[in-house]
Amino acid sequence: MTKKLQYTGLYRSFGLASERLESWAFNPWRRGSLLLIVLFSTFLIGSSIGMINGVLALMDPIGAFFTVLILEIMVRLRRTWPKEKHGSISRQILDIGRIGLLYGLLLEGFKLL
Repeated sequence: MTKKLQYTGLYRSFGLASERLESWAFNPWRRGSLLLIVLFSTFLIGSSIGMINGVLALMDPIGAFFTVLILEIMVRLRRTWPKEKHGSISRQILDIGRIGLLYGLLLEGFKLL
């Protein structure tokens, strides 16, 4: 028997965040700007990880492990979402974040060649 969740203030603020974000991003300009912000932010994070590991040169295997771990978690999260005809904003944010992180890491790798 499953228990019904209580409708508390915490559930209203965090539990319904994806629905509120989906309704806010219904406008294509808002959706596009949000996805661009996520893309540029994760690109910055990816290039920062590459620069920090390149400069220190002490923790390259550990940094690579955590980077691959983060990317693998993002891929596995993507697989668990059900298929929809129109992609949800959460899935699009995850995809764009993964692309930005990977692109930042690849660009830093090409700089080191």
